[in-house]
Amino acid sequence: MHALILGAAGMIGRRLVDALVKDGQVGGQMLSALTLLDVVPPAAPEGFSGPVRAEAADLTAPGAAEAAIAGRPGVIFHLAAVVSGEAEANLELGYRVNLDGTRLLLDAIRAANAADGYRPKLVFTSSLAVFGPPFPKVIPDDHILRPASSYGVQKAMGELMLADYARRGFLDGIGLRLPTICVRPGKPNKAASGFFSGIIREPLAGQEAILPVPDTVRHWFASPAAAVGFLVHAAGLDLAAIGPRISLTMPGVSATVAEEIEALRRAAGDKAVALIRRAPDATIARIVGSWPEAFEPEAALALGFRADESFDAIVAQHVAEFHGG
Repeated sequence: MHALILGAAGMIGRRLVDALVKDGQVGGQMLSALTLLDVVPPAAPEGFSGPVRAEAADLTAPGAAEAAIAGRPGVIFHLAAVVSGEAEANLELGYRVNLDGTRLLLDAIRAANAADGYRPKLVFTSSLAVFGPPFPKVIPDDHILRPASSYGVQKAMGELMLADYARRGFLDGIGLRLPTICVRPGKPNKAASGFFSGIIREPLAGQEAILPVPDTVRHWFASPAAAVGFLVHAAGLDLAAIGPRISLTMPGVSATVAEEIEALRRAAGDKAVALIRRAPDATIARIVGSWPEAFEPEAALALGFRADESFDAIVAQHVAEFHGG
């Protein structure tokens, strides 16, 4: 199986590449080749003997989408996106990358399908931001899409296009509405949700963290390992069994900021918690306040997707990986 990963230089993309190479298979078939694309050159994985194409590419550039699928990958992981805060701050960039990039990819697949019958499996990473207020206390699978941010609108449009192209038989598609990934390693990004990781990651490293929202804010989380697990599991599903509603909310852990902080206290003590500095930010609070808090992801659970056990388990995973346990 030839796998194409768009957004392969990102945190989840890199981990997905490593997981596929370690497993040696994708979707129940031997992993035979990799195409890794991002706006910066992705690193080629170690320990993989098959052919690897790792290049910088912008899907919105003329011919880039066609070139991306030239090797006719059997499975495509579409992780490439401008994150929420940046999409809100730069409307043109968000629509160009998140909407136009996805549309150009789908159209390239459609043209290849007409030319030679090419029909890949496409795993599309969507977001909880496709939902908007007013919310019930817990969001069911059939809750209406009503995004309250430009990023959410762009992801919702991607979901709708994916469903239409799958309905028409150009591809086999599945959309994964990922929880907020926490704890994200490395430097902060421009996502509005970045502080959820920052208030854990920075104190564990002995650095100050900024908290721009109240302790009462509740959100839906998954660890990086769980997110990669969702992607790998999706690639192995028989998508014909899912039915027409192909975009699924992934399971996660619902926790408030206060519960996050207590998990940090249990892992690293009061000294770490003291490094959190409260600095209210109305823009971040508005964006995050438009996101749902908890879900009943019955469809995903029935298909075998699994979440982290607790927020303490999410913190413990980060500590084990980056702080020697």
